[in-house]
Amino acid sequence: MPEPGWAPCSDRSLERDDPLPGTAGLGERWLLVEIESAWGAHAFFSSALDARIARPLVARAESAGIRPLAIRRTRLRAEERRSQTSWRWALVDCGPQSASIRWGRVDRVDDLLGVPLDGSAGEPSDDPVFAVCTHARHDQCCAVRGRPVVEALARSHPEQTWECSHLGGDRFAATMILFPHGLLYGRVPAAEAGAVVQRYSDGLVERRYLRGRTSLSPVAQAAEEFAREQSGDDRIDAYRVVSEHAHPHGWTVELDHDGERVVVEVGERLSDPLLSTCAATVLQRVREFELRSLA
Repeated sequence: MPEPGWAPCSDRSLERDDPLPGTAGLGERWLLVEIESAWGAHAFFSSALDARIARPLVARAESAGIRPLAIRRTRLRAEERRSQTSWRWALVDCGPQSASIRWGRVDRVDDLLGVPLDGSAGEPSDDPVFAVCTHARHDQCCAVRGRPVVEALARSHPEQTWECSHLGGDRFAATMILFPHGLLYGRVPAAEAGAVVQRYSDGLVERRYLRGRTSLSPVAQAAEEFAREQSGDDRIDAYRVVSEHAHPHGWTVELDHDGERVVVEVGERLSDPLLSTCAATVLQRVREFELRSLA
């Protein structure tokens, strides 16, 4: 049982007002795999997916620089979770110049190991994917805050909406990623989820909840947000990262904004000691980015 005074990590993060920009984990390419069963602490290794498939599948994807992500439809009945007979998969490229989704399906679970990871298989799709983390066994905040979001989106966008496994940043629940651009959001209220995906459909980001674009480094994510804050330009592809250089005082990130050169000097600081997940027992400082200058 939680100790007196204990609070979920997402509540504590909200009270501290932990900054969101630059907190999206790197992932330029993703492999989405439909796993309808319940998920344990690791969705691939603690599920109905046979271990002889799960471990080499994850290893193969990660060795190719691809992030594996479990997905499933929301509100599946128990018998549906236990009787999966086919497995949908999607290969997503989140690159700024190559954002795309290709879908496939296998009827034998063993065939997941033979899915080409070079983008040559599957059917290309223009439909976006809205994936909301509901991975309760990883962190309770993911389910408590994520489930209302996925249910709200499933009512309005049933074909595009999926539950997904851990996206990182439990303290920022509800977390949601929008593919193919790999826009990772945090602290998304259920009442605002529809507006976030509508802006995405309009080619815009919702800066209030944006953690970053997963194809960019955390530093570049932060630099892009600092630039957006000054310009007010919320177009998804408004900025292109030209270069990123580390130096003793932080980083210099050069962006292209419609042909104009924007130079962002990014610094870092360490937070006060905090518990970053519900299960954490040791206080740690986390990195946060700050704007030094923008020209």
